[in-house]
Amino acid sequence: MYNNVLVPVSFDTERDSAGSLAVAKHLAGENGKIALLHVVEQVPNYVLSALPSEYQSDARETAEKELADMAATLPNASAHVIAGHAGRTVLDWAEKNQPDCIVIASHRPGMQDLLLGSTATQVVRHANCAVHVIR
Repeated sequence: MYNNVLVPVSFDTERDSAGSLAVAKHLAGENGKIALLHVVEQVPNYVLSALPSEYQSDARETAEKELADMAATLPNASAHVIAGHAGRTVLDWAEKNQPDCIVIASHRPGMQDLLLGSTATQVVRHANCAVHVIR
């Protein structure tokens, strides 16, 4: 069992948040803590100018509410919404908060991942703790 489990959460429909939460709950046991983390990525200025002015604040509020609702279903869970680049920010948060394990959902890899990589790939390659990938 792990004492401190980090679960990066993407609200992308291709990611299995339910599976990640179930695995994290199992790995944390009765006494372990679970941190749910959502990273709000920066919207490019050329796109942002075409969106309503409240788009970013509304998106963050929605993410905070959904993540808090997820955390409420788990024992010893907390919700964190931060801004940044997904892969790098997850790693920075993990370095600062020292989880024992990261449970991260991933999509099925394709050709685009050979060139660009993915958040899960970056976390697996660079995390300083155990990483459990859910597909």
